[in-house]
Amino acid sequence: MFKTFLKKTVIVILNWEARLVIKKYKPKLVGITGSVGKTSTKDAVSAVLATVYRVRKSEKSYNSEFGLPLTVIGCQTAWNSVGGWLKIIYHGLVLILTKEKYPECLVLEIGADKPGDIKSIVKKIKFDIAIVSRLPEVPVHIEFFKSKEQMIDEKMSLPLSIAPNGLVILNADDSNIMSRRDKIKAKVVLYGFSEPAKVRATNNHIMYGDRNGLSVPVGLAFKVDCQGNNVPVRVPNVIGIHLVYPILAAIAVGIELGVNLVKAIEVLALHTTPPGRLHLVLGMNNSTILDDTYNSSPIAVEAALETLKEIETSGRKIAVLGDMMELGGHTAEAHKHIGELSSQIVDILVTVGVRSKFTYEKAQSLGFCQDNLFCFNSAKEAGEYLSTIVSAGDVVLVKGSQSMRMEKVIEMIMAEPENKAKLLVRQEKEWQAR
Repeated sequence: MFKTFLKKTVIVILNWEARLVIKKYKPKLVGITGSVGKTSTKDAVSAVLATVYRVRKSEKSYNSEFGLPLTVIGCQTAWNSVGGWLKIIYHGLVLILTKEKYPECLVLEIGADKPGDIKSIVKKIKFDIAIVSRLPEVPVHIEFFKSKEQMIDEKMSLPLSIAPNGLVILNADDSNIMSRRDKIKAKVVLYGFSEPAKVRATNNHIMYGDRNGLSVPVGLAFKVDCQGNNVPVRVPNVIGIHLVYPILAAIAVGIELGVNLVKAIEVLALHTTPPGRLHLVLGMNNSTILDDTYNSSPIAVEAALETLKEIETSGRKIAVLGDMMELGGHTAEAHKHIGELSSQIVDILVTVGVRSKFTYEKAQSLGFCQDNLFCFNSAKEAGEYLSTIVSAGDVVLVKGSQSMRMEKVIEMIMAEPENKAKLLVRQEKEWQAR
């Protein structure tokens, strides 16, 4: 009881301080929401805007009732340290009572786990710019919402809150977003692959290189059509069509805020995306790992599998898929759909977790070869098995929701486990202790 009271008290104080800090320093506020791609979009936008402004972004995935004020104040979480939270509160007071060199622009990631989360935020904080990534048919974190529509309305409350003199950046390829476009009061700029987009991607493809005599994927390439220009973009070490969207969103914001198109693309080509978002990792025995272990959702798994399908390789295509969490009543159906899709793409399917048994059973019912179909309870068990079969030319996709800790699979099959702290997600000591 006391712990809950203390938490609520800290949240109230931090939010009060954050509002005062914003009122005093008046930074340009950029809010990013959606069901997938928020963190990658936040990082790309920050990289582009940093060419013109002093920028601070949400650390990692600080998008909650704690995360937003922490970003505004400029501190990281104190976890369970009472003394640490007191230091953060003190730092906020110092910002309010003194004059410091504060960021000109804050790029804030905004999530919604339950009804009212975003609506509560936009009542307290008035954003200048809103960016919406994607709102798929089966949204992430829908467990506590009555329907898909309720969740989409919650997400769209951010762009709807932007004043007429503000700016809203929308994904032109998402029908759920576009169906609500007319309700927005602010200027709207579209990005995507479809014709209406002001910032449009074309000619998306995978780049290949040679590694020990094998042709292997090394990155992503596409062209950006904008303002009458057609500019090539090459992004090393990541692949996947859905990773094009954060880059397009960042270019769209940058152009509207005075960043040169060519400069924005140069920055993004050098920009390192966060670990666990379809990163290419060198695997044992000259294999290639598609590390998509940050989190999972139906649309993200579909995108990852489609990427795996596109890859040309002399070896086998292996998918290691962990449970997708917080899907509520969509759980069984969503996992079965992934089983059906996987059976059409992969040579070996490995599932991890109780929910993913639906994936396993669906693939099995469709006649997927039993000798190439495996089901494990934990990431550790799956990793131990994979370490005995991965061979040269194999491409291994690893994906699952955060709590499944699928990065542990990669740790056991990567060629350079000594570099795991740099290459993989959730390597902080707090995570390692769990």
